[in-house]
Amino acid sequence: MSKVGFVSLGCPKALVDSELILTRLSAEGYEIVKNYSDANIVVVNTCGFIDSAVAESLEAIGEALHENGRVIVTGCLGAKTEDDGQNTVFKHHPKVLAVTGPHATNEVLDAIHQNLPKPHDPFTDLTPDIGIKLTPKHYAYLKISEGCNHTCTFCIIPDMRGGLVSRSIDDVLREAEALLKSGVKELLVVSQDTSAYGLDIQYRTGFWNGRPIKSRLFELVQELKNLARQHDAWVRLHYVYPYPHVDDIIPLMTDFAEHGNGLVPYLDIPLQHSHPDVLRRMKRPAGGEKSLTRIKQWREICPDLVIRSTFIAGFPGETDEEFAHLLSFIEEAQLDRVGCFAYSPVKGAKANALPDPIPLEIRELRRAKFMEAAEQVSTKKLMSSIGKKMRVIVDSVNTKGGVSRSFADAPEIDGLVYISPADRPSKRYRSGELIKVTIIGTQGHDLIAAP
Repeated sequence: MSKVGFVSLGCPKALVDSELILTRLSAEGYEIVKNYSDANIVVVNTCGFIDSAVAESLEAIGEALHENGRVIVTGCLGAKTEDDGQNTVFKHHPKVLAVTGPHATNEVLDAIHQNLPKPHDPFTDLTPDIGIKLTPKHYAYLKISEGCNHTCTFCIIPDMRGGLVSRSIDDVLREAEALLKSGVKELLVVSQDTSAYGLDIQYRTGFWNGRPIKSRLFELVQELKNLARQHDAWVRLHYVYPYPHVDDIIPLMTDFAEHGNGLVPYLDIPLQHSHPDVLRRMKRPAGGEKSLTRIKQWREICPDLVIRSTFIAGFPGETDEEFAHLLSFIEEAQLDRVGCFAYSPVKGAKANALPDPIPLEIRELRRAKFMEAAEQVSTKKLMSSIGKKMRVIVDSVNTKGGVSRSFADAPEIDGLVYISPADRPSKRYRSGELIKVTIIGTQGHDLIAAP
């Protein structure tokens, strides 16, 4: 049998691309293997957003070449070029068999077919309806659109992944239903700009369960919530820009605590900064003051709302006053989960031409100072959870009990809830189950719970 190894790097959107490629390969009869030595060919799905991601991707390609020798490269790094016009991957690794850009499933398959012919008897019935997944069985990423229409000066993703392309709502809901029926307990909605869903197709009407429905964020989230309720599952929204129409989504979260399922009161909002002048230089689609007002309004509607965000410290031209504004913002906004990057120039980004670049040492100092302030806010919020009862999703089980997450924690990026061992064998935890626990303590960014 023709055997394919696969390395998937980068963000959840890239992970979904990997899952689609693996599903198609499996349907064609290829065997997916986990070791370089077992593979006839290796596919590396890369990231190329920031310098560290480029370095990681190039290193992964080099390792695959060294361990296997027959490598096909896809993903964002595949679309990058050097100053001399050469493709970045080919320049560093001229021995790779083929290179494609992101969301290029057909091109990847063509390259595999050329270098490793399809098996003659593909067993399509052995491929599950939900395709091949790289996540644990109990959660899955649901990508609703590709690309982005923004022109943020620090970002080159639109150049690599193209403009916004939304899936039809019936297509998204069919996939969501299939995932939930297969036993998935948490759907993580991802895209480059979740709030813009449907804009490019003018909110075209689709049909779901025999009735017309617009391909628009509110309608999509409402239907996903209904599906999650039917299957006792969670829906979590990522990459949500704070546009006015997001206000309509918040009331859909207010009954989560009562039911323990449906739409999780959690928003992942990439704010990047708070000062209006910095946001203008970044060409971000929302202003800092408006974001703060909107967050306060959201919390009045849904007090349980958890907000995570990412920020950039030391953006070109950032003054001491502008950075102080950012520190004040994080204190006033009381964001629950926060990440911060020291600004890193990305080749091809318009921000590279902005005046007054900040020295690396100051960028790193500001990042550290910001994270110190953010962690103080997060610690207070975690402490306020002690004594509360909440429903958590079990990710894994060990001799010490269970490792789980609350509604406030997205997998791999937020905190964990460590559960002490069940007191009876009949109450032994199972990966993927939703259980009620009592929070009894904190440990860094994590919580400690008892069954």
